[in-house]
This record gives sequence, structure tokens and C-alpha cells, in this order.
Amino acid sequence: MIMAKKLLSTSCPCCGLSMQTAAMTCTTCGVKIEGDFSTTLFDRLSPEDQRFLEQYLLSGFSIKTMEENGSLGYAAIRSRLDRLIANYKQLKQMDAQKKAVLEQLRNGQISVAEAKEKLEKLAGE
Repeated sequence: MIMAKKLLSTSCPCCGLSMQTAAMTCTTCGVKIEGDFSTTLFDRLSPEDQRFLEQYLLSGFSIKTMEENGSLGYAAIRSRLDRLIANYKQLKQMDAQKKAVLEQLRNGQISVAEAKEKLEKLAGE
């Protein structure tokens, strides 16, 4: 029986900010490494958005080429691209808002309870 790989969330279950990758393991030989590995907002896009972005990249960022090589028309591709851009902007904006809340907490401008409430409100949006 082949088990499907589960996608690892890149968001902290506590505060909702992106988490840093800190360890990796080779499934073949078992070698493990630990350290600070960088990630990007692209890693936090949905698998569907990541696949679409890859197709767009491989088409030379040409909607016309994607249209010629795929089953979607220009309008559908353009609409999908607009959604991808909106999703990316939303992730970027949400990270900035969460960081601002944590900075207010760090500076003593708000209490832990207020920070928690603000972060939960942002996570619910």
C-alpha cells in the first residue's frame, strides 16, 4: 500500500506566522541535518497555485503559450493568474500584519491577550 505524502503546513499553529525549516532527513540513507533554512511565500501557496505558477514559468510567462499547450482558454488562464497574484498578495499582507502585532507585543504596547485576540482575528480572515 502506497501512502500519499501529506503536505506540511508552513504556518505556526500558535501565532499563524510562517515557520522556519530547521531539520531535513534523507529517506534513503537516514542522514539528518539541522540548521536555519530559508523559505519563501511561494512555499506557502496552495499546491494548486504552485502547479499553476510552475506551468506559467515553464511557458515563458506567456499566457498565449499556456493556452496553446493546455486545455484552458486565455480568459480562464488570465483569471487563474489574477487569483494567484491575489493569493500571494494576501499572504504577504497577512504576514506584515502579524509581524506588526508581534512587534507591538514586544514593545509592550499591547498585552499577550490583546495580541492573541488580534492574531486570531487575522487568522479568521
